[in-house]
Amino acid sequence: MTDLLRDLGGAIAKLDSEEQVNALLSAALSEGLPASEIVEKGVRKGLQTVGEKYEAGEYFLSELLYAGSLIEELLHTLRPRMRDQELEQKGVIVLGTVRGDIHDIGKNIFKMLADSAGFEVHDLGVDVEPATFVDEVKKSGPDVLGLSALLTTTLMEMKNTVDAVAGADVRSRLKILLGGNAVKKEFAIQIGADAGALDAVEGLEICRGWTKK
Repeated sequence: MTDLLRDLGGAIAKLDSEEQVNALLSAALSEGLPASEIVEKGVRKGLQTVGEKYEAGEYFLSELLYAGSLIEELLHTLRPRMRDQELEQKGVIVLGTVRGDIHDIGKNIFKMLADSAGFEVHDLGVDVEPATFVDEVKKSGPDVLGLSALLTTTLMEMKNTVDAVAGADVRSRLKILLGGNAVKKEFAIQIGADAGALDAVEGLEICRGWTKK
């Protein structure tokens, strides 16, 4: 790893200013480093450290949100440069907040983490109908279907979506992950999902385990 990529990862991990992080990215691009290498050896390393600090209680939601904004800006710059470059693909995730719920902060954090970890993420947004999830699963053939809910009143919509997927003859090749403040791990298993995640970091680790080759 070059010093620049180490510095970039360190800047992300320390939650340095956007100006500092962007300056390091510009320097790495000026040196001709491939965008895929910048993501793999710089951005991901920094994000991994942020996730570890979050799990250890050293960082909190505000720090995770700030890291998310840093990563999103970096990826916005790097994505066009990665079109013709090889980037290790981890798997495909279809993601959305279930019908009746319009909260998306947790979903967006998870999307950011999964995107930067190499997953192809199809985000359907919020207040998503079960049939819309089913249609996208049939279309995209994902490895994981991620359902989010913040409100306890919309938990049954998670069950409705799981049931709809099960009735569409696509369940056998698909893992279903539930997330959001309203979700308990036991509930996920009870309604036929494969797992429930307490937060976005845990959700990403579960997806990594499911798609590990």
